[in-house]
Amino acid sequence: MKRVIASVCAAALALSMVACGSDASTSTSTSTSTSTGSESGASASSDAASAGVSGTVTASGSSALQPLAQDAADKFNAANPDCSVTVNGGGSGTGLQQVADGTVDIGNSDVAAEDKLDADVAATLVDHRVCVVTMAAVVNKDVGITSLTKDQLKGIFTAEITNWSEVGGPDEDIILVTRPSSSGTRALFQQWALDGEEEASNAALETDDSGTLLQNVQQNAGAIGYVALPYVMNNSDVQTVAIDGVEPTLENTYNGTYPVWGYEHMYTNGEGSEAAQAFINYVMSDEFAPEIEAMGYGVTASMSEEAIAAHEG
Repeated sequence: MKRVIASVCAAALALSMVACGSDASTSTSTSTSTSTGSESGASASSDAASAGVSGTVTASGSSALQPLAQDAADKFNAANPDCSVTVNGGGSGTGLQQVADGTVDIGNSDVAAEDKLDADVAATLVDHRVCVVTMAAVVNKDVGITSLTKDQLKGIFTAEITNWSEVGGPDEDIILVTRPSSSGTRALFQQWALDGEEEASNAALETDDSGTLLQNVQQNAGAIGYVALPYVMNNSDVQTVAIDGVEPTLENTYNGTYPVWGYEHMYTNGEGSEAAQAFINYVMSDEFAPEIEAMGYGVTASMSEEAIAAHEG
């Protein structure tokens, strides 16, 4: 099959008129514990224009978090003309390695640092849980499939099921469009949708660019892949797939009925620079909180006890 390969400022807690940010210790923790700032939804309101932050901040990593990080950066930069925040993708593993190496200020990740880095390296990073993300399987609309059981989904992505007719669809080969091993999206999907089973190695395309993945699913008959919910909030070109009849929505993520979700992390090397702290404080502030849900991400404080227990049990 021919592949189609297309391609957050206030220092919310700022005290007085310090030029860059504030003490981030109230909203962060080490990489092996939980950051409390984001779990309150947003620990404090902020006025992005008041801090007068200066300097530069570079971030890379998770493509799932990239739309939110970019939106926050645009608003942060507009309110702080003397500060420049640049956001790139590349996948969670790349972001974590780069922040550990000191080549970027913030590593964005869909998974905990210890899942991608050696324990001693992960221990040097500080974790900021900024929101929750839901992952959704998507199929080419011509397949006509709107729901699969978890067992069927596992069978498809492990190549035990290779034709859509085996799950009630047309007599058409299944084309897998998936993610590279460095992808946090892949790690989350594997853990919560596939119950830890390894994906098949016969994918037609592996890409950590969600736009490219969606384009390939849209343009190739029989194709299936998976993306973060924000990428399909207003996308009618592909069909999202319910799991055991439960749609991939924020409501179902919050109430614990839809299982494929995880925390989104922004990691710094130690406490990070003052400008990086200010940016992360903005992402976790009351000021920015409405943008999180508007873009299709989840506010951590809205997760039900049932949903959290299912992930931590």
